[in-house]
Amino acid sequence: MHKFVGRSVREMPVTEQPREKLLTYGAETLSEAELIAILLRTGSKGFNVLDTSRALIAHFGSLRQLSKQSWQSMKVIPGIAKVKAITLESVFELSRRVQVASLGEEVIMITPEIAAAYFIPKLRDLSHEEFYVAFLNNSKRLLGIKKISSGGSTSTIVEPAEVMRQAILNQANSIILVHNHPSGYLKESKADIMLTKRLAESGKLLNIPVIDHIIIAGNDFISLKSKNLM
Repeated sequence: MHKFVGRSVREMPVTEQPREKLLTYGAETLSEAELIAILLRTGSKGFNVLDTSRALIAHFGSLRQLSKQSWQSMKVIPGIAKVKAITLESVFELSRRVQVASLGEEVIMITPEIAAAYFIPKLRDLSHEEFYVAFLNNSKRLLGIKKISSGGSTSTIVEPAEVMRQAILNQANSIILVHNHPSGYLKESKADIMLTKRLAESGKLLNIPVIDHIIIAGNDFISLKSKNLM
């Protein structure tokens, strides 16, 4: 058990109090638990906020694993009430959006790398498969995205008619298909290739070309166009 269990943060030396440490030395000097402690603000009976933060990270194994959790999952830790759990989930979601925002206000998806950079923060930590379509104009500028389906850990159902209906509604000149492999296995399946071909054929009929299919696994991706599988 940590030496400060049962003592409030205010009873700790000033140099070890997270807020004071940040003010004096900068945020980069704080540990992950100390940064979370600032967000949580208070601990629980018998545990100060730092011990609560350490317990939270230890329960899920790492900060990365913690960042994947829903607020409902975080509530299992003593001292993590609904408001605190919602605060943490909001911060983790905001961090993912900051990564996307680094691409700029107008995203021009002229390469698989740009498309992947946009979707990786959104899809890399999911425990289930999701399928998205990105709608582009003539200049390949992103007009919007739409989640078409959400499935289990290995597959999701995608209807070509719905994909094309959404493309028409969003006035897309072309589309990019994107989905994730929660298993982390970075290789296209036969079903992925078949679905891509079906959607590409539908796109040809409506003059809305499918220009790529990006598959994301963790922080990595593959492009079916780059592999000549379109």
